Amino acid sequence: MNKKRVSENRKVISFIPDGEFYYKKAIQAMQRDCFEEAHKYLKRATELSPGDPLILMQYGVLVMEEGRFHDAQEILQQAYTLDTNASEIVFYLAEVHAHLGLLSEAKAYAEKYLIMDVSGPFNDEAKEIIDFAEQNEPSLDEEDSEVLLLQEKARRQMETGEFKEAIDLLEAIITDYPDFWAAYNNLALAYFYVGKKKEANDVLHDVLEQNKGNLHALCNLAVFYYYEKNEEQLAGLLELLLKLKPYLVEHRYKLGATFALVGKHKEAFSLLRQLQKQGFEGDAGFYFWLSHSAYLMGHENIARKAYATLLEMDPTKEGYEPWRDIEKELSPDSVEHDRQFLLNKIQNQYRSERMLGFYLLGKSAHKQEILSHPSYIKIEELSEVEKLFLASGIRNELLPEGAFEKAFTRALETTELLYEQYGPLDYESTHLFQMWFTLCEKAISVSYEFPNPAALASAADYMFQSARYSGVTKIGMAKKYGVSTPTLTKYVNELIEFLPHLNG
Repeated sequence: MNKKRVSENRKVISFIPDGEFYYKKAIQAMQRDCFEEAHKYLKRATELSPGDPLILMQYGVLVMEEGRFHDAQEILQQAYTLDTNASEIVFYLAEVHAHLGLLSEAKAYAEKYLIMDVSGPFNDEAKEIIDFAEQNEPSLDEEDSEVLLLQEKARRQMETGEFKEAIDLLEAIITDYPDFWAAYNNLALAYFYVGKKKEANDVLHDVLEQNKGNLHALCNLAVFYYYEKNEEQLAGLLELLLKLKPYLVEHRYKLGATFALVGKHKEAFSLLRQLQKQGFEGDAGFYFWLSHSAYLMGHENIARKAYATLLEMDPTKEGYEPWRDIEKELSPDSVEHDRQFLLNKIQNQYRSERMLGFYLLGKSAHKQEILSHPSYIKIEELSEVEKLFLASGIRNELLPEGAFEKAFTRALETTELLYEQYGPLDYESTHLFQMWFTLCEKAISVSYEFPNPAALASAADYMFQSARYSGVTKIGMAKKYGVSTPTLTKYVNELIEFLPHLNG
C-alpha cells in the first residue's frame, strides 16, 4: 500500500514541468511561427530555470526580435554572466549593442566572438557588425563641433526655403570636412529641391562610392527615383532597402519615413510604430509619417493620436491630416487614389483640367507628398482661381467677402454637391467633372455669380447625363438635387452659354 503510494507520487513529480520542458515548448512554437506563444513559454522557462544560460539567451534573442533592445541587452548580459565562454551569447550581445547604437561595445563583442569561434556560424554577421561600427563611429573631434552647428544652420535654411544659401554653406562644409557624409546627403536634397537633379544624383552616388551602404544616401536616392517616376530603378533599390534591419534609431526612422513617402505603408508603420513603442519621442516629421502610415494601414486611433502630437509640435500642419476630406474609403481604382492621374491633371496644359486636379488633390491620400515636391506645383505660375481650388483642398478657411470670392465659394459648393453624388470618383465619373470645370472656368472668366449651387449642380448633371444616356429626365434630376424642374431648366440655359463650342 505504502509502496504503491510512493510510486504514484514519483509519477506525479516526474510530470511537473520544469524550465527545460517550457524551453522545448517554446522552440516548437517558434518552429510554427507562433512567437507570442513562444514568448510566453520562454518567459516561464527563465522563471523556472534562472541559472540556465541557454534558456536566457534564447529568451533574450526573442525579446530582441520584438524590438525591446534594452530588455534584451539585460537578459543577454545575465546569460553571459552565467557562461562567459558561450560564443553564441557573445555574438548576440554584439548584435543587441549595435541595435542600441552602442557601437564601440558592439564592435568589441563581435571581435571577441571571432576570436572565440574562428569558424562559427555567425562569422559573416559579426564582420558586418564590425564594418558597420567602424563606418558609423563618430569621426569628428570635439574641437570640430563647429561643423555640427554649420550643418544645423544649413538644415534650418532648407526648412525655410533658403536653398541657395544652404547649398553655399553645405558646399563649404564638405570642402573643409570631406568625410562628413551628413552634409553630402543634405546637399543632394538641396540640389534636388532647386531642380538640379543631375547634381543631386551625382552627390549621392559619390557618397555611396566612398561610404558604401550609407543608409541616408540610399533612402534619398529612393525618394529621387520615386519623384522622377523611375519605377525600374526604384523597385531594385526598394528590394535592397526592404532587406535592411538598421541598428540605429536614426536609421530606422529614416528608413520608415522613406517607406511611408514611397507608398510602402505596411513596412513604414512597422518600423515607426516599433520606435514609438520603444519610447522614441521623435520630431514633427516622425509623427507625420507615423500618422499617415498608420491611417493607411487601418490603425485610425494610432493615426489620430500621432497627428494630435504633431499639431502640438507644429500647429501649421493642421489641414494635412491623411483622413481629411476623405469621407468615404477610397477604393484602389478611385482616381483620388491614382497618383499619376492627379499629376497628369495638375500638370495639364489646360486650366480647367488643372482646376479639376487641384480639387481632387484635396481629397487624396497623396496630397502631402505632391504638395511637398519641389517641382510638381509652381504656385507663382497659377491663376487666382487655380490657387483658390488648391487652397480649398488644404484648409477650410473663409475667403474675404469680395464679389469674386463669394462667386468662387458658390462654385466650390456646386462642385461639392456633384462630388456628394459621385465621389469617390471612378474614371467614368471624371468626365462629368471635366465638363463642369470647363463650364466653371469660362463662367468665372466672365464674372458669373453662381447664384444657386444646387440648381447649377442639377443642371450640369442633367446636361452631361442626358447627352450620354437615354431616359434621363429633368423631373428626376431636379428631385435628385432638391430643386424644381423650371429652376433646373433655367440654369441649363445659363450653363449652355459657357460651352466652348458656342463661345469659341
